Amino acid sequence: MKKKVLKITGITLLILLAIIIAVPLFLQGKIEEIIKNKVNNSINATLDFDDANLSLLKSFPNANVELTKLSLVNKAPFEGDTLFASSEIELAMSIKELFKSADEPIVIKTLNIDGAKLHIKADAEGNANYDIAKESEPTPSTTSEESSDNFTLNMNSYAITNSEIIYEDLGSGMKLEISEMNHSGTGDLSLEKSELKTLTDALVSFEMDSTKYLNKNKINLDALIGIDLSENKYSFLENKAMINQLPLVFDGFVKVNEDNQEVDITFKTPSSDFKNFLAVIPEAYASNIENVQTTGNFEVKGEFKGVVDDGHIPAFKIAINSENASFKYPDLPKSVRNVYIDTEINNETGITEDTYVNINKLSFLIDEDKFNLNAKIRELMGNTKVNAHMDGRINLANISQAYPVPEDYNLKGILNADVTTAFDMASVEKKQYQNTKTSGKASVSGFEYASEELKNPVAINTAAVTFNPNTVTLDSFKGKTGSTDFDAKGTLTNLLGFMFNNENIEGNFTLASNQFALNDFMVEETEEASETSENGTGSTTTGEERIKIPSFLDCTVEASANTVVYDNLNLKNVKGTLLIKDETATVKNLTSDLFGGTLGMSGSVSTKQENSTFDIDLGMSNFNIGESFAGLELFKVLTPLASALQGKLNSDIKIAGNLKDDFTPNLATISGNLLAELLSPTLDAQKAPLVSSLDSKLNFLDTKEINLDGLKTALSFDNGSVKVKPFTLKYKDININVDGSHTFDKQMQYKATLDVPAKYLGSEVNKLISQMNDESLGEVTVPVTANIGGSFTNPSVSTDLTSSVKTLTSKLVEMQKNKLVNQGKDKAKDLLSDVFKKNESDSTTSKSDGVKEAIGNILGGKKDTTSTDSTKTEKEDEVKNAAKSILGGLLKKKKKDTVN
Repeated sequence: MKKKVLKITGITLLILLAIIIAVPLFLQGKIEEIIKNKVNNSINATLDFDDANLSLLKSFPNANVELTKLSLVNKAPFEGDTLFASSEIELAMSIKELFKSADEPIVIKTLNIDGAKLHIKADAEGNANYDIAKESEPTPSTTSEESSDNFTLNMNSYAITNSEIIYEDLGSGMKLEISEMNHSGTGDLSLEKSELKTLTDALVSFEMDSTKYLNKNKINLDALIGIDLSENKYSFLENKAMINQLPLVFDGFVKVNEDNQEVDITFKTPSSDFKNFLAVIPEAYASNIENVQTTGNFEVKGEFKGVVDDGHIPAFKIAINSENASFKYPDLPKSVRNVYIDTEINNETGITEDTYVNINKLSFLIDEDKFNLNAKIRELMGNTKVNAHMDGRINLANISQAYPVPEDYNLKGILNADVTTAFDMASVEKKQYQNTKTSGKASVSGFEYASEELKNPVAINTAAVTFNPNTVTLDSFKGKTGSTDFDAKGTLTNLLGFMFNNENIEGNFTLASNQFALNDFMVEETEEASETSENGTGSTTTGEERIKIPSFLDCTVEASANTVVYDNLNLKNVKGTLLIKDETATVKNLTSDLFGGTLGMSGSVSTKQENSTFDIDLGMSNFNIGESFAGLELFKVLTPLASALQGKLNSDIKIAGNLKDDFTPNLATISGNLLAELLSPTLDAQKAPLVSSLDSKLNFLDTKEINLDGLKTALSFDNGSVKVKPFTLKYKDININVDGSHTFDKQMQYKATLDVPAKYLGSEVNKLISQMNDESLGEVTVPVTANIGGSFTNPSVSTDLTSSVKTLTSKLVEMQKNKLVNQGKDKAKDLLSDVFKKNESDSTTSKSDGVKEAIGNILGGKKDTTSTDSTKTEKEDEVKNAAKSILGGLLKKKKKDTVN
């Protein structure tokens, strides 16, 4: 019998175990269907999750349901916004709940939510993204009670961990953020009257109109809440909160009515120790307050009482008081004394806009430095109106001696102020500064300011402002950053806009400086960028320093400086007008002494885009050529003779392109044109390989005597290439016509055409001319073309000098033979000129054939068969010998005869 009982029991347990294992498999689809279909059919949003797992073992005898990666996404008017998301949601319920029909309510016992984010939004039109319930149409057979929710909370515990709640009111500009929230509650919520024990810790941030009133302030709440479901009333029974390290105790209740909620809550500090004040300050700035020595009191007390509905909040009154208090940190040498605080934050009507703050008194002493402030702030949650007065003197260095501020603040300097102000935020936002009333003076000396947009800290020796009703006068602003000094004065027109609305500093200033170094304004750039392309249009990978024009400046500056340091240049006596706006500096009528002359400049520089750009016009008067070509990288690539010229230069340049990080031009990106005039220039052939190469190829040419004085030349440049407009040089009575182009990597393609008089072609040519008894033949010009290639440092020069001389010689000899000289001197000269004009227009082949025929006639000893005169034969031999001598000398590069 026993064996039979054991057998039956074993079989029963196996069956139960099989059911426990098998049931989740059969019900898995039902769970997903119930949750997804029923929820999505009743809301104007989309609920989804990756997986729903059912277990009968994890929470036995209850069933356990886990939903992973759940999301609730809005439909219009918040299309695509995620209202709620969670990494995991875990529900526990009785097993019998799994067998209910889809229309029956399901009772949930426990709820755990992890990694949740609830983002509530209300737009300017009053729409709220949490208003997602669909309106149900009542039927005669269905009452409101019968159409109850499909889920019922009959829990005894719940927990929300590692979660975040954000509330944004886009219409009012209010934002509340509760982050790193952990909240849990235990109690039997199935009873009509019960007590719920809750624990909460979180970081709270609160922002209104871009002003942060709370910034991740730490909140802890230990609350025992009495719940009366029959009256929908929730009472605070035993409660203690911590704001940062400030303890508060509170009691009261919240009652939920059909049309509103009733609130009646009071709170206060449990003690009056002044350490309570230090506890309000963020923990990072008030560490180890337990060791701080304090005297005096600090008390906070308040109440919230009234109704909450669409048009009202509870009326409230918060009072903060301290009288003749002091505190001293044990590791710091100074104390803060005579601390008086008398502040009220009130709302007497329950209308949000009527919230006001009275700072009746706020004062303290550090050493003998005293600070006082009183203010009245009205309509705090609407068009905020401020009326305030501040006066006092503070040695800023003493603050760090009395209070543990972060070391990187490096406070120093003396602040003096006596200022009264009255304004409303609507006027400030609309830039109606005539409605503001600010008067008084403020000054600071020995102060330092650091910013991410500045390379070096700015040391302010003195700064003083006078506040007028509509403007702020900058009486003085003297200081230094890096090697740059400055002395500024002027007028600000929107200091309130800069302080409250993140607007730019607008105004007109005069700026004087002994030395202004652009390098002092270079800042670190960390973003990745593409590598420079072959044509230079890309940008280099940053991470190196880059000069940036501060984005918050919108002003006009009349500037003067004894020295401006730009790259390796020192500009002297700089004067001009500078317009700064939108990270762009526009220069008007700037003048400077540079390279022994005067520089004039107009144009703009912008650092707004990924690559800094410039577009400027330069006027250069009486520049020292050698200094300017050595100091300006641009000039070095604009002319092959840059290093060999000395003298003076006048030039006008229009140029645009990209700037490198150090604000020097990226030559591969520039375009523009240049017009230059040389004054009293000299040419040093030793410093220019091109000149030396011309000397070696053209024996009659002495480049030292080329006349460059008054030379005007025009260049245009783009895409890394420089094109030269044809121009003419003079060497004695030789015209040299030049045209061509080169690249920024200094590869040349030029042609120089020289009109060379015959008399420069050697003693043998001159001898032939003298034998013809016609000196004018020496003035006949022979065109010689020099083709110039290669690079600036390694040029290649080729000429057609040999063929030109051969042509001249053959014609001279032929004229001698035919005795053309006896037929008229003018005819001989014209004949030679016509030959070279024709040669210039003939093709290369016909030109070569003519030369060959002439030389062949001369050197081949062609005879006149109609004469046997021995005297004539001797004369022909003499001509042949002369021709051989001329050609032989030229082909062997015999040293030139300098006969003029």
